[in-house]
Amino acid sequence: MMESLASLTERVGDSRCEFDCCDTTFRVQATGIRAETAVTVARDTAESLEAQLNAFDEGSAVSNLNREGEVANEHIARIVRRGLEYDDRTGGVFDIYQGRLEQELKTFLRGDSATPPTEFDTGTVRVSGSRVTTDVELDLNGLAKGYIVDRASEALPGLGRRGFVSGGGDMSPPTGPVGIESPYGGDTPLKVLDTEWHVATSGGYRRSRDGTDHIYDSTSESVGSRHESVTVVARRDCMEADALATTLAALPLDEARALAAEWDGLEALIIHDGVFHTTERFDTHVLDT
Repeated sequence: MMESLASLTERVGDSRCEFDCCDTTFRVQATGIRAETAVTVARDTAESLEAQLNAFDEGSAVSNLNREGEVANEHIARIVRRGLEYDDRTGGVFDIYQGRLEQELKTFLRGDSATPPTEFDTGTVRVSGSRVTTDVELDLNGLAKGYIVDRASEALPGLGRRGFVSGGGDMSPPTGPVGIESPYGGDTPLKVLDTEWHVATSGGYRRSRDGTDHIYDSTSESVGSRHESVTVVARRDCMEADALATTLAALPLDEARALAAEWDGLEALIIHDGVFHTTERFDTHVLDT
């Protein structure tokens, strides 16, 4: 007996959706068997995680942690562990201890305060199983979006199915060529990537006010990206790409290039004063034209 066309469409097809998440637009796409179901699960996963990880939502688990100093949440525990790893590996440039500064910085960028923040915090945080305790407000935004992309994209692969998730410059391994957005505007991409690695782009051009943006470096107590944009491709996961794009954007050019060159499983493109600086093998992830 022949299968109905409607049943075939549900089982084998192409499905995609767009939705607001993490203060940006998320896009989910899947092709193959039960693609629509997979896309729905990916979206539900992203929205569920955002509700827990959104530091600007007073009802979220992260806000509860910053308010009470303690929370039991497996996702926050995973993100904090990774944040502490990157804090150690970057000499404190990637810093999760600046939750208060991040809140004040976003308030300034929204136009709700007259001046950007200038004071940085220090503190301690501990993780035991799924329980996190801290004596300072935490900023997990440099990891949360990448983490959400990673978790949402887990719903997409399957027998006869593939797909990807992107959100505000962060992307799971794309299923086809993707363009790197130009910080100078226009529709022409800087480069077109063809990669099986995870992708993240950071820079002040996305969200800034009076020359100040969301990037900061507590080691030099400076606020603002030092480059027009940074694009990272990372073998490990999107969370790593997200963290390193943020870190490189905060560092002076020579230090950013040195860190990118020595980081295993990472290639980077740094746009600084209109000049393209790439790691040795970045172009192996670029589509030949």
